[in-house]
Amino acid sequence: MKHEVVDAVTQLLKEKGIERDVFQEIIESVFLSMIKKRYGQTDNFSIIFNPDKGDIEIQCIKMVVPDEEMTDEGTQIKVTQARLIDPECSEGEETMIVVDYEKEFGRRIVVAAKQYLTQRIREIEKENLFNEFSQRIGEIVIGDVHQLNRHEVRLNIDKTEVIMPRSEMVYTERYRRGESIKSIVLDVRRTNKDPEIIVSRKDISFVRRLFELEVPEIYDGTVEVKSIAREAGDRTKIAVESNDKRVDPVGACVGMKGVRIQAIVKELNHEKIDIIHWTRDRDIFIRRALAPIIPLELVFLEGGNKVLAVFQDDQIALAIGRRGQNIRLASHLTGYDIEPIKQSEYYQEELLLDDVEGLDPEVIALLKSAGYRSAEEVVNAGRATIVALQGMEEGVGEKAFEILSGYFEETE
Repeated sequence: MKHEVVDAVTQLLKEKGIERDVFQEIIESVFLSMIKKRYGQTDNFSIIFNPDKGDIEIQCIKMVVPDEEMTDEGTQIKVTQARLIDPECSEGEETMIVVDYEKEFGRRIVVAAKQYLTQRIREIEKENLFNEFSQRIGEIVIGDVHQLNRHEVRLNIDKTEVIMPRSEMVYTERYRRGESIKSIVLDVRRTNKDPEIIVSRKDISFVRRLFELEVPEIYDGTVEVKSIAREAGDRTKIAVESNDKRVDPVGACVGMKGVRIQAIVKELNHEKIDIIHWTRDRDIFIRRALAPIIPLELVFLEGGNKVLAVFQDDQIALAIGRRGQNIRLASHLTGYDIEPIKQSEYYQEELLLDDVEGLDPEVIALLKSAGYRSAEEVVNAGRATIVALQGMEEGVGEKAFEILSGYFEETE
């Protein structure tokens, strides 16, 4: 017999794409929950369900007992009732009976089933959605803008709503309702309602994925993206290396007549992109990363990853870039803390104590013994420190400091 519950939900389950075994588990759970409410337990009950025909049968194993001794209708059956089903059964034996669920539960089973089914279908949909988009993290998707506010843009992707927060938008871009835009699936978060699917056009992974899609050599591993530095909406620097000596990594990214890089630049709303040939030689790599301005000299400081980049005085502003952007991107790309310095400041001649006119040789010897080598070092130490040096006679230290500071200010 086909039950009304199955009729009511079969079509809905098909539309939602619920799998056969899940469908069966849902139906069985509904009936078992009603049995537990009715009898307090379900251990001796079995639900036989045929999803194809929609037939449901509840079987129950009960102990046959004398009529006057029956105390639990969930586990026992009167002998007179049992013999109506099986004339040969005896007291003390177990017998299987089929429960007339329509008579036992009536309309309650229909209402309970629909409520439970609605809840379970919703849970399954949420879990399926979470699993689907969890597997799509890092994938570029195309969505239609359907809602905008100051905090976020909501897109429809395959009938699913996703969110692009303001923090993942590019500040130079403006989105319009109904517009189709590309973004990358960044994260999927569980919530009390539907899973929250976060997409981004700002994240570095969006640029990486665009290059993979436009440059076959990156997709197949011939060309490898070593690092990316990006300030979304303004500029991106990307370092690439070829695993095949016959392939020029920069040329592969640019493409014939620039067709590949032009497609990426267009998608990024004309954001500037610098493609840099990666090398293990840190000096060459940093010089390439700082392009278009090439430093005169790189000085790697000990005890860290800091490096001084010496530029011509008239090129220092271009090397730093607008609001320091070129230096920041080069630093992020290479992993070195790059500090720009003018040529005139770095190559300034040092005034040695021996070259200072009017300074007594004994005073020079005393200053050297205290660790001072140049006029600048003495001036930086301060008047009080120099006057207080051990062995410095009264008035001699004052006079020496005046000579050195005056000479130093004059050369400056």
